[in-house]
Amino acid sequence: MTGDQANGLRMMNEMKLNGVKVVAVTGGKGGVGKTSASINTAVALAEKGKKVVVLDADLGLANVDVMLGLRADRNLSHVISGECELDEVLVEGPKGIQIIPATSGTQSMVELSHAQHAGLIRAFSEMRTPCDVLIVDTAAGISDMVLSFSRASQDVLVVVCDEPTSITDAYALIKILSREHGVFRFKVVANMVRSLREGMELFAKLSRVTDRFLDVALELVATIPFDDNLRKAVRKQKLVVESFPNSPAAIAYQGLASKIISWPIPQQPGGHLEFFVERLVREPRATEESNAR
Repeated sequence: MTGDQANGLRMMNEMKLNGVKVVAVTGGKGGVGKTSASINTAVALAEKGKKVVVLDADLGLANVDVMLGLRADRNLSHVISGECELDEVLVEGPKGIQIIPATSGTQSMVELSHAQHAGLIRAFSEMRTPCDVLIVDTAAGISDMVLSFSRASQDVLVVVCDEPTSITDAYALIKILSREHGVFRFKVVANMVRSLREGMELFAKLSRVTDRFLDVALELVATIPFDDNLRKAVRKQKLVVESFPNSPAAIAYQGLASKIISWPIPQQPGGHLEFFVERLVREPRATEESNAR
């Protein structure tokens, strides 16, 4: 066994001992506050002592680093091209969270080849940065990349707001993930609601449709209130949990972070970061094999 092989084996064993919780934040529709939910929750988790890495999985229209006012000299495109390792592109954000930035305005990143996708998988398997929670902020829509990241995660948070298109797009995402990718449990975040009751009514609208047509289980895990402090924070390129920690929205994100910490890490495939890697790579391989036939 070579030294590199021994180091790789040691890293995999460390991952098995130290469970990593992988949470995909998605929504189907753009403009529902998905990225805001991702990074505010990440900072709330960090405030509770967790080591958090946020993957900006909107590979062609990155915005996590922009929202935080951070400068990223390198991003995932440099990792995929082999110019550097994943740990070298990490940018530190508020409260010590680590951001994996993507690119902006790069069509080629949206349509990765199998070899490029495999390179991304390899980069995750070799990541050395300590991590308790990996939050995957997916792109809007139901592209192959959104589905791939969502199905590879242990928990899928679907962010919805009280708009007909948000509900229909969330339903479409849940339908595809359940019928074609075997994801049957979804956690729902009702965003930009004016009261707890409005959030519960929004969840009920989505549940009525899924209960009628799909064999899935939905759980309402957070209602994030409409809060002017959110807009104030965005204008300052800050987060509401950081700038206005006692605001209604910040308190809601802190509650969501506490729930995420309480969710168990499965001990079967899907329970650790190496299984996230395995599940990411499974579908592209299957697609390549079917195309070769």
